[in-house]
Amino acid sequence: QVQLVESGGGLVQAGGSLRLSCAASGSSFSINPMGWYRQAPGKQRDLVAHISGGGRTNYADSVKGRFTISRDNAKNTVYLQMNSLNAEDTAVYYCFINLPSTTYWGQGTQVTVSS
Repeated sequence: QVQLVESGGGLVQAGGSLRLSCAASGSSFSINPMGWYRQAPGKQRDLVAHISGGGRTNYADSVKGRFTISRDNAKNTVYLQMNSLNAEDTAVYYCFINLPSTTYWGQGTQVTVSS
């Protein structure tokens, strides 16, 4: 059974930084795409960033230049470094991993940016 455990969310002032982590357990996932979505209150869940098993990255336009996604395959962990945060980044952030059969999701971690 695949499990994703997120950590690192919290309350931060505008302009500040946070680093989210997501650890996957249940197998080795070094070749599987992983990433982050977020969902603000009353809005749909949107892709934030995505990283392939080979390290190729993709970002939403709204976070380009501010967020950096990375992964440590030895630890089955994906990270999201978030800098220059603003109020529009306030959301629940969900980690995901794409397997051939399905997509697994973490439980979500709240990020709140105060202006």
